[in-house]
Amino acid sequence: MTVFTYESAETPPAPLRTIWRNAAADKLMVINQTLLPHRLQIETLTDVKSVFHAIKTMIVRGAPLIGAAAAYGVFFAYRDSKTTAQITAQIDYLRSSRPTAVNLFWAIEQVVLAAKKGQTEAEKTAFALAAADKIIEDDIETCRQIGLHGLPILQALQAQKKGERINILTHCNAGMLGCIRWGTISSPIYQAAALGIDIHVWVDETRPRNQGANLTAWELGQHGIAHTLISDNTGGLLMQNKMVDAVFVGTDRTTRQGDVANKIGTYLKALAAADNAVPFYVALPSTSIDWTISDGLAQIPIEQRDGNEVRYVQGLNTAGQIDSVLICPETTGALNYGFDITPARLVTGGFITERGCCQASEKGLLSLFPASA
Repeated sequence: MTVFTYESAETPPAPLRTIWRNAAADKLMVINQTLLPHRLQIETLTDVKSVFHAIKTMIVRGAPLIGAAAAYGVFFAYRDSKTTAQITAQIDYLRSSRPTAVNLFWAIEQVVLAAKKGQTEAEKTAFALAAADKIIEDDIETCRQIGLHGLPILQALQAQKKGERINILTHCNAGMLGCIRWGTISSPIYQAAALGIDIHVWVDETRPRNQGANLTAWELGQHGIAHTLISDNTGGLLMQNKMVDAVFVGTDRTTRQGDVANKIGTYLKALAAADNAVPFYVALPSTSIDWTISDGLAQIPIEQRDGNEVRYVQGLNTAGQIDSVLICPETTGALNYGFDITPARLVTGGFITERGCCQASEKGLLSLFPASA
């Protein structure tokens, strides 16, 4: 792992994490992902309001990382509230920060259940903090295991190509920056590269917030992974010309039957992959599975974000400052859905989880997680 330089007096943990707790002051430290790749800045979160703001404005983003931040938000609620009603109101406020990523709701519930074991206010707060800490440590190990289970897929591709370079196409960012350390789709890639497998990643820019260009490209570069940035509309042509060996994407919510909600544009990549017989994989922690729903299109709420994310593009100007530029007429409106739904039938490669790989179906998921039946 590369050593990073921070614009902060806070000493980051080693190896690097995207979120960590300043134990001495009970403050939460996070990378401000809205400033990447041009500035690496650490933000300090100290209460429920600051956690809500960080999630809502995508200072922290990616389903597992959102869940981890929300978990500490619950801890802040217990620490700072005087009454049960205040705690409930603060937690409901946190739940409203992002509607699509199921990890947020799962993490909040885990911390609330842990806090209820306490008899006094101090005990409830301590249990909440311990549960939030555990969510972070568990995610690190979960993503490491996803990498171990995804590694044979890349090794098999290497064998098929007789050692030639493997080309993976990805969309948005489901790497370390969307999690705590390893990431989901990135974990197999990092572990394959560590073994000397020649791997290259086609990086979708991922409009409108450009998480591919801003985050995935930066992260892969920091880890020494060969990569090339492409416009979102290029992937289909690359697949037609046999320039993509597999597609790896993450997920913010997956139904029990295998439908996948991920960053807008994922569905179009799945269609192109199916048309060109390119295996399409989804790497996911089990915390991203919503066992309560079956039909993704009908039951997963799709977040609509501010239209200005479409109308403006953020980047580094000639003065070296981060700036936004209007790319359409001032009077033009914009529709900005944050996610789309990829049906299970298009996840042709299957799921890569911390317990192994399976088909994108209820049967496949239950083969790995039978207790959820």
